[in-house]
Amino acid sequence: MTIENESPVAIVGGGPVGLMLALFLDLYGIRSVIFNLDEETRWHPKGNTHNARTMEHYRRLGISQAIRALGLPKEFPLDVSYFTRLNGWELARINMPSGIQKISRLQHTISTDPVPEPLMRVNQMYVEKFLLQHARSRPNITMKYGWRVKDFIQLKDDVKLYAECIQGKHPDEVWHTSYMIGCDGGQSFVRSKLGIAYEGTVEAKIGFLTGGMISSYIRIPGLHQGILKDKESWMYNIICPMLRMLFISLDGKDDFLLMTQSEHGKVINESELIRMAQAGIGSDLEVSVLSNSVWKGGVALVAERFSDGKIYLAGDSAHLFSPTGGFGMNTGIDDTSNLAWKLAASIKGWAGNALMDSYESERRPIALRNTAAARFLTQRVSSLSIPTNLEDADSAGNLARKKMGIELSTFRSQFSSIGVELGARYDHSPHIINSAPIPDDDFIHYQPSHVPGGRLPHLWLTPVPGAKISLFDILGTGFSLLRVGAYFPEVSELLDQAYQRKIPIKIIDLSGSDAWQLYQARLLLVRPDQYIAWKGDKVPNNIGSILDKIIGK
Repeated sequence: MTIENESPVAIVGGGPVGLMLALFLDLYGIRSVIFNLDEETRWHPKGNTHNARTMEHYRRLGISQAIRALGLPKEFPLDVSYFTRLNGWELARINMPSGIQKISRLQHTISTDPVPEPLMRVNQMYVEKFLLQHARSRPNITMKYGWRVKDFIQLKDDVKLYAECIQGKHPDEVWHTSYMIGCDGGQSFVRSKLGIAYEGTVEAKIGFLTGGMISSYIRIPGLHQGILKDKESWMYNIICPMLRMLFISLDGKDDFLLMTQSEHGKVINESELIRMAQAGIGSDLEVSVLSNSVWKGGVALVAERFSDGKIYLAGDSAHLFSPTGGFGMNTGIDDTSNLAWKLAASIKGWAGNALMDSYESERRPIALRNTAAARFLTQRVSSLSIPTNLEDADSAGNLARKKMGIELSTFRSQFSSIGVELGARYDHSPHIINSAPIPDDDFIHYQPSHVPGGRLPHLWLTPVPGAKISLFDILGTGFSLLRVGAYFPEVSELLDQAYQRKIPIKIIDLSGSDAWQLYQARLLLVRPDQYIAWKGDKVPNNIGSILDKIIGK
């Protein structure tokens, strides 16, 4: 017996990207079904960085504070440190504010501060588990965890999807869906069946973080209380002539993610892994190995296409990164912000046929940009030259360590690339209305810009003395029309034209001088994904055709 079902959107892959897509669709009132091979999220550490833009996305869903409660204690130092061995010489330290320091700073920041939600260091395994629990509580999300999509067919008006229960406990199911999204990772079944190839670079092994790598979930009781007392960091880099590895603190206690190289791209035996970890520590402390995963470093790959008919790719199925910089998962979550509102607009009937095509034209250039940034950072780390006398206890060794420390202190951009996080722009999108010069792209620094095609610059509002509200918190789930300045232009014609097209618009009035300085226009039309689509000082006579262009008609 086969059971038939339907859902407007089917998502293949229930990792953070698939879950965030479903949660965004739920925000817009759109039903979706998620298929995932595992019945639960995998309890193995992965990425550790949830950047400022991703934290803004969590904030839109009302979950940013819950995510900030996960992982490391809020007072735990988030420094990046470099040692010859953990009980050896400290070569350098990149000081970073703790979680509580970042949040405390927001209480005293200026109104035009660009970051309402600072970057968060918390391992993906904790966040993924939370997202799964949260998705299970949402009314518009059907969870099919422990199910495999074994085939799909594109028909004239929909996609027909065939699924089976991994454990064989339930009959096979056939699902009819208007749109199917492949969020099923670097080995994507969806991308493979569509015949869409990756394009880009896989570096040969030229140093650390290239070639075969092993990520190990390990437990080292007493390490923070003993050898690392008063030297706590989020990340510990081990650098010596015969050894390169990373220890990343997961809970501020005994649990760590260990990254080491694999000679043959395979997991080494447990006793050898423990020996390597102890070599990095510089002590024979007890080490327990909880799990392992093999991956390939030095990767910068982007799918040649992000869609085929009514099937789309997002996350690792569309682009694959080296972890340097922490851009991979974050780029995938940003994909979902772009894609979800377009799916909702199409399903609700107010988008034109061309709007869905803009997902690829807007997001693929960002994937190319971000993978290039990650590759640059990886090459910098992997090409680091290590003196053979770095561990020598003489004057020459001291000088070598001093020089190495100076070089390592310049690596801050590996851990703080706000330009990548907030500076992604859709300047060449056919649905952005702009004639102004395009701002320069800088992946290290971010300069807020009012030029259409970029993220709306953030503004803190003070509706009453002593109270602060983020402008992002009051933007609509549809379009938002900002009216800025000492007087507000007449906008009835714009609203009438939007109403005729069933485009949801919320008006927000901003009268302060800071708003005018930041936006430099009387009117800004902001998309549901917080990107500026158009701006002007009055409603033009052709506003109807402008709206048509923005929504792809």
